[in-house]
Amino acid sequence: MIYIHIPFCKQKCSYCNFHFSTSLNFKDEMIAAMKKEIFLRKDELQNKNLQSLYFGGGTPSILSGNEIKSLIDEVLKYFSFNADIEITLEANPDDLDKNFLRQLTNSHVNRLSIGTQSFFDEDLRLMNRAHNASDAEGSIKRAQDFGFENLSIDLIYGSPTSSLEIWKQNLNKTIALEVPHISSYALTVEPKTALEKWIANGKVSNPKEEEQNREFYYMIDFLKDHEFEHYEISNFAKKGFHSRHNSAYWKYNEYLGIGPSAHSYNGFDARSWNVANNQQYIKKLNSNLLAKETEILSPKDQFNEMIMIGLRTTWGIDLESLKNKFKEDILDMFHKEIQQKMADGILIKENNHLKIPEKHWFMADGIASDLFQV
Repeated sequence: MIYIHIPFCKQKCSYCNFHFSTSLNFKDEMIAAMKKEIFLRKDELQNKNLQSLYFGGGTPSILSGNEIKSLIDEVLKYFSFNADIEITLEANPDDLDKNFLRQLTNSHVNRLSIGTQSFFDEDLRLMNRAHNASDAEGSIKRAQDFGFENLSIDLIYGSPTSSLEIWKQNLNKTIALEVPHISSYALTVEPKTALEKWIANGKVSNPKEEEQNREFYYMIDFLKDHEFEHYEISNFAKKGFHSRHNSAYWKYNEYLGIGPSAHSYNGFDARSWNVANNQQYIKKLNSNLLAKETEILSPKDQFNEMIMIGLRTTWGIDLESLKNKFKEDILDMFHKEIQQKMADGILIKENNHLKIPEKHWFMADGIASDLFQV
């Protein structure tokens, strides 16, 4: 699978610390550099028949439909597409007008991940989103009118401007709009963001973990009642609408990341990442050089990643895979560590898979970190 990072946004959201630029001055040069990187790295993936292609960001929908199609066509020069390939475009609601959607219908994109975040203007103002509540709802309806049935929306809970009642209304609106996939995240305060500064200055109150916990578990029960499967901590899907791309990450498959700050993984012991600087990225590719660094993962690093990722999913960690992949010294320590957690009910074994019971998922990262090899 391939991930393409589009490093541009109209404006900076208050909570975001991803790599992007609000200047489009070098957009054409960036697209040309990405095409060059696709060519230079065309032999890195062992599987040339792609199951998924994902445009993330930043804001991929800041490009035109024709520009997106040109990148997809470039990928097609060196890779083949599986007959039912999933091609996802992350999009902001304010970009999904009729003209853009019409262009997308000719681009191979067959799945949209819409950055809705909330259907309430007060929440959206706090997040400094470029869209309003009307855009949030209208964009989903327009996408459906243009034939995009495979839709996912992002929702953020636990905002200081929200409440359990508002969160319930957000979820009810999502169900009413017949959205088949939801990615939902607690509002977190990241370093060097506007939100962190506002909280430090007393302009905004800090998100409360107990309220986020309550809203998280309300969402689980509510979406289950509406026939969604909770297949990863932050992801819910109707039958047939799981994200193939993200599921491949969680199953440790190889992937190729294109664009500044994008990460790649060889499916075994090497991870690489591109420079998080647009100008340096373009300059390197213009000289036919890759703008990436590579790290060889130690057995402990590989083990810790499998634990962290696997325990976030409904299928958990395949203990047979661990046994086949790692030496006894790592496994002996691991089995000692899990005994008490199993006795406490924080971990369970089912069909030789180790899992965190759903009622403890809100604390999954902390549980996983206790099992890391250091």
